[in-house]
Amino acid sequence: YDGRDCGQPVYRRLVEEGRGIAACPECLGGLPTPRCPSEIRGGRVIARDGADVTAAFREGAQRALELCRRYGLRRAILKENSPSCGCRRIYDGSFTGAKIDGEGITARLLREHGIEVCSEEDGLPGELRLPADMPPRG
Repeated sequence: YDGRDCGQPVYRRLVEEGRGIAACPECLGGLPTPRCPSEIRGGRVIARDGADVTAAFREGAQRALELCRRYGLRRAILKENSPSCGCRRIYDGSFTGAKIDGEGITARLLREHGIEVCSEEDGLPGELRLPADMPPRG
């Protein structure tokens, strides 16, 4: 949301090798980068400045699902704690940094449609592990 890179080299390599795609559901939903932080509160996604951005989050989730379908993706590695991508935890809606068990808008939609969702904190599943000495294809 703030324009900083949260990516990890191993995930970049998946994209470089054509074994994954990189996409931000919030950007797919039309939100700019950088943008005001948002959290889920009462079933809505609210930006710190009070704006209700739920529609953009839902649109981005739908577009992420469409990408998964178009490219036959069966798994999504998502950013934990995000109101879009949190798989197990999200911020609690108070903008204090407190987290609760829960999932983001995109994580839920993908899971409901049979896409396996996991967190960047989980690491790569066995069948996706990349050898440490394998250079990226370019």
